[in-house]
Amino acid sequence: VQLQASGGGLVQAGGSLRLSCAASGRSYGGWAMGWFRQTPGKEREFVAAIHWSRGTTYYADSVKGRFTISRDSAKNTVYLQMNSLKPEDTAAYYCAADNGMGRFDLGRYYRGDGVNYWGKGTLVTVSS
Repeated sequence: VQLQASGGGLVQAGGSLRLSCAASGRSYGGWAMGWFRQTPGKEREFVAAIHWSRGTTYYADSVKGRFTISRDSAKNTVYLQMNSLKPEDTAAYYCAADNGMGRFDLGRYYRGDGVNYWGKGTLVTVSS
């Protein structure tokens, strides 16, 4: 699976951005798709994920109420709508996918252990 992410950029605090990530192939067969982010000197952290078949969404506490993850199954694409952006949201955002093997373990997914494929990071910069 190859992941193609887009939509990053520079925005003022309080503004909005939408990230997109398209998975290659005719039909995505993983358990979930999601987003992680990383800033220099810090570990990659979970942001949001969506269970591909159920549509159930999961969010990090730091983005709840501000970010919305959604999917378009026909396009094998996941979106991250980011509103009310804060300077602390500045990071490289990575799209994540899995191979659909085994069972979906949310705890492992939060840690990134359940991710098999990573997209190239797209940079989001929020100015104060």
